Amino acid sequence: MQENKYLLEIKGLRARVKGSDEEILKGVDLCVPSGEVHAIMGPNGSGKSTLSYVLAGHWNYDVISGEIYLDGESLLGSLPDERAAKGLFLAFQYPVEIPGVTTLALLRQSLNMQRKAGGKAELSIPDFKKIVDEKSKKLNVSGAMLRRPVNVGFSGGEKKRNEIMQMAVLEPKLCILDETDSGLDIDALKLVADGVNALRSPDRSMILITHYQRLLDYIVPDKVHILSAGRIVCNGGKDLALDLENHGYSGFIKASV
Repeated sequence: MQENKYLLEIKGLRARVKGSDEEILKGVDLCVPSGEVHAIMGPNGSGKSTLSYVLAGHWNYDVISGEIYLDGESLLGSLPDERAAKGLFLAFQYPVEIPGVTTLALLRQSLNMQRKAGGKAELSIPDFKKIVDEKSKKLNVSGAMLRRPVNVGFSGGEKKRNEIMQMAVLEPKLCILDETDSGLDIDALKLVADGVNALRSPDRSMILITHYQRLLDYIVPDKVHILSAGRIVCNGGKDLALDLENHGYSGFIKASV
């Protein structure tokens, strides 16, 4: 355990796909204070999604060197469910379908497992229902949607809203949203952004991984980072995303070489 000046601190992180000799992350350094929203942008193949998977502890990636701290505690060596219990949540670019399991059942099981890991008693059904009713009203998620099998037959927007509902119930310290705008039309994007903004809190940080500036019109970040060839090559405020929109990545990447 180290002093938690930042909610998330990444130092010199190098990683590769398991069984491969090629590094994808080549020394990532990133600090995210509590309560801030940071956007990570970069061209295809820069390592954005790999970074999200490595943070979540995906089995298919090996960390070669570096450190990852969440709220002052090292995540390296922790299994994905242990990282989730410590307050890390990953929203996938392509959320998976789980036939036969309703969203309500998933939420109740996930929340009770999280409480168990923290030494707390499981919630009764009435207490759980009270939490779900409160969160679903705030996020405008219908009861019918919660009773459907997880993501089965859902539109792209519904899948993303379902993940935001999961975040609302589990109340993670760190939310990582991997290209949450992927495949969304403008109306769905606004709905998803409204849900994310409703979850902003001084005690919660978020990392938005995206290709495009348009998401940041609706979820305004505190900081923007450009990831290229496995390294963060530029840092700035929200205006950095506008510069990218106008000029592309090439100028920033060339300047960092």
